[in-house]
Amino acid sequence: MTTRRKVLGDQHVDRAESNKTDFDEPFQRFITEGAWGSVWSRSEFTPRERSIVTIALLAALGNHEEVAMHTRATKNTGATPEDLREAMLHVAVYAGVPRANHAIKIIKDTLEEMDQ
Repeated sequence: MTTRRKVLGDQHVDRAESNKTDFDEPFQRFITEGAWGSVWSRSEFTPRERSIVTIALLAALGNHEEVAMHTRATKNTGATPEDLREAMLHVAVYAGVPRANHAIKIIKDTLEEMDQ
């Protein structure tokens, strides 16, 4: 939970926790332990590197809401707009231009929203 809060911010995590029900509690526990307690807590990548890889994978798979969420998290991870641009070039080559193109729109809109 510490890593999840560090990356996504208290406001996001508090909102997710307050929306948790008996139905999705096992899933929320699973992603907190599996993603945040395991993968995101490893020391082999910096938070910036992990952020770049995560956004590229989400874009490549077409997980648009998650692209926006993790783009917002870059204020905590240190990944820059230039990092995301480079990642989207890789997505375009290895996963397809349409996926990268749509993710670029999401990233641009999210970065603009963050600047306001």
